[in-house]
Amino acid sequence: MPQRVLTNTFHVEAAPEAVFEHLTTPESYIGLSPLVVAVEDVDRSEPGVVRYTSIERFTFLGVFTHDNPIRVTLLTEGLSVRGDVKSPGNVRLVYRFDLAPDGPGTRVDDRLEITAPWFLVGYAAREARKVQLARARILAERLTAPVG
Repeated sequence: MPQRVLTNTFHVEAAPEAVFEHLTTPESYIGLSPLVVAVEDVDRSEPGVVRYTSIERFTFLGVFTHDNPIRVTLLTEGLSVRGDVKSPGNVRLVYRFDLAPDGPGTRVDDRLEITAPWFLVGYAAREARKVQLARARILAERLTAPVG
């Protein structure tokens, strides 16, 4: 199946540990990924692994909605978080956040691999890129302390 790789590097004005904590908390993805509207069945029974169901909401023609439940597995290693998502339609997303100290904050290297059937890979990659860029902005906004 065809694959696309998307990368994005950005800065967050928060310590790497705070960013890591946020990215390993499934409930944080509500609104962090604009499609995610709910999180269910969180399982933290295995060290370094978090499994849960994420509910993505798609809107078609501005009127019709479809809630897409997807199984997510988060794996942690050091200051890295790797996610593996298997979605209906034979679409698979593997993403990785590598965190590193950057001055008073954190540099986030975000890599996303999309594998999908040929007729879906372009659409999936376009939507994933929108989510990836929005996630960077939202994460930076959430974790930046207000000045004053």
